[in-house]
Amino acid sequence: MKIYLSITLLLSGFTALSQQVKIDSAKAKDLKEVVITGQFGPQTLKNSVYNIRTISAERIKLRAATNVQQVLNTELGFRFSNDLTLGTTDVQLMGMTGRNIKILLDGVPMVDRSDTRESLNQIDINTIDRIEIVEGPMSVVYGTDALAGVINIITKNPGKSLVTISARIQEETAGNEYSAFSGEGNHIQNISTSWQNKGWSALAGFSHNDFGGWNLAPKTATIAEVEAVANRWKPKEQWLGNTKIGYRNENFNIWYRLDGLNEEIDSRGGMNPNNYRAKFQTYTTKRYTQQLQTEWRLASNLQLTAIGGFTNLERATRSVVHDFSTGAEELTTTAGEQDVAKFSSVIFRSTVQYKVSDMFALQPGIEYNRDAASGARINGSPAINDYSFFISGEVRPVKGINIRPGVRFIKNSIYDAPIIPSLNTNFTLTESLNFRLGFAKGFRAPALRELYYDFFDSNHSIMGNPDLKAEESNSFNGSLAWSGIQTNDLQFRYTLAGFYNLFKNRIDFGIDATNPAVTTLINISKYKTTGGTLENTLIYKNFQANIGLSYIGRYNDLTESSSNFDVPEFVWSAEVSANLTYTFPKINGSISFFYKYTGSVPNYQLSTVNGVQAATLVKVGSFNLADLMLNKNIYKCLTINVGVKNLFNVTQLSNTSTASGGAHSTGGATVPNSYGRSYLVGLTFNWNKN
Repeated sequence: MKIYLSITLLLSGFTALSQQVKIDSAKAKDLKEVVITGQFGPQTLKNSVYNIRTISAERIKLRAATNVQQVLNTELGFRFSNDLTLGTTDVQLMGMTGRNIKILLDGVPMVDRSDTRESLNQIDINTIDRIEIVEGPMSVVYGTDALAGVINIITKNPGKSLVTISARIQEETAGNEYSAFSGEGNHIQNISTSWQNKGWSALAGFSHNDFGGWNLAPKTATIAEVEAVANRWKPKEQWLGNTKIGYRNENFNIWYRLDGLNEEIDSRGGMNPNNYRAKFQTYTTKRYTQQLQTEWRLASNLQLTAIGGFTNLERATRSVVHDFSTGAEELTTTAGEQDVAKFSSVIFRSTVQYKVSDMFALQPGIEYNRDAASGARINGSPAINDYSFFISGEVRPVKGINIRPGVRFIKNSIYDAPIIPSLNTNFTLTESLNFRLGFAKGFRAPALRELYYDFFDSNHSIMGNPDLKAEESNSFNGSLAWSGIQTNDLQFRYTLAGFYNLFKNRIDFGIDATNPAVTTLINISKYKTTGGTLENTLIYKNFQANIGLSYIGRYNDLTESSSNFDVPEFVWSAEVSANLTYTFPKINGSISFFYKYTGSVPNYQLSTVNGVQAATLVKVGSFNLADLMLNKNIYKCLTINVGVKNLFNVTQLSNTSTASGGAHSTGGATVPNSYGRSYLVGLTFNWNKN
């Protein structure tokens, strides 16, 4: 039996190629996984100088995920935090917040309005072909923001068929709340089509995600009744569309892609029982991203790539007072309750890949970025221009050694940016054993939202700081990867990795010196993260297991601010993950179990008892997350999936902190994690004509 595997290649992290490879299904497991993020060209995972994790479209399908967060929440090193006031979610990676993570969509940086990386859940999950994750600074390759790492989300290309049509519908409960096809619960619909012929290709897709909220009080609930419900998840509706048009031949490839989003989040205030009036708010996000990418092979050893991208983001807040006695509504006049914040980003990047010899390859490149913003909450109409020249090489002095030095020179319109060097190596010790060592310097210019964006409402009092300094980091990492068992029936490999990051001028929230009731952004002189991971992959016939362990330490800044407290330099948290899948070939189905234990996050905070100041250990509690999924192919074109998400019904995490006055003022409150155990059923249709 023959099957076809479609490999999507993104040369230099940007330009896409699609190649059809015919293989024997019995030997499919022997394929070497190809990665593209940060590479000169398509590279096997084994030969890359970076330790890269990949998530395939097949695993995303098995998870029945509705957004990227559900894909990453059982990956080592990832944590998510929720702001229920705004209906947004932020991500952490290896102890660092989302502002230090570069999120790319086909190599184009995603734009965010606020400090959180809410863009991660504004990507159509149905368009994703694979996700590649590189931990550690990638500033030489990708510029600012890439201090903690890079998440590169690579979208699908048309397959080998002349015409392909696919559709998906999925219904989920939200906890024990559900209403068919609209209202309570999660309701997902998608349709997409693609065409290719004689080098030309086109695809288009459309998705509708409708989340009805959870644990909501009735619209007629009083203010006291609304405030009594601590864990409310706001209704959210997303409309997403995308199209991609391209042409390629043996030496040339060019394509254009457009992604659009319209998202609405509803917030319900309580009714005043004295006048039967209540405040309702709607947060509307409109985003579109355009990109044009090309790759031109000038000679067998010379290749030119280029990308141009433009992103526009608008976030509008509309607030009304609803009179239940008359049904009339009127706009509120409180500051910040009628607002439109606008953000735009332009990127142009071009690289040349020149293979001098089998021992040496060179990649010089230029990059231009412009970020602009405007709105009532933004001081003026600021813009930041960033000009970069970067160059890196791959040196292979002998077989089994790959050395990749690199450097980036930056001219920033606001900051004196440092020269950014990096050095990554890969030593093939034996046929099955690879050892990697790396050093990289990171750089992050403060974003416009941190400099000029002021945000005040009933739950937030945050002011931008135009005097912020740029962040810098020095990062050291190493890994040992072994893949000694590779047979038709059995494969086993493991990767043991460690990292140490030292940050200077890290940007974080702090109290305004002139007004303790206001939170602002400040530079912290020093911050560190360190830790290690152990990842194991076992494939035995129809069974596959990915089991991992991580132990991450975060710097305790009390050791620097005062020597009077006997506290450790790092506070540590552990994670254990296990993703298991068993395939039943006779019935064309599978069962998958996705699990992660996320340990408590400890911290030390200052407290005063009887006039004496002391350092007190506080924690955000640990939790277990697990999903169970069943997939079954029906006939030729249909696949049904049923499952349970959040098996252990985790909704809130304990929190012993008593801190208050921060950006979100959550001191002493439990931390919202999820809307609880949910049940789903979905149906996917795929049809193609050759």
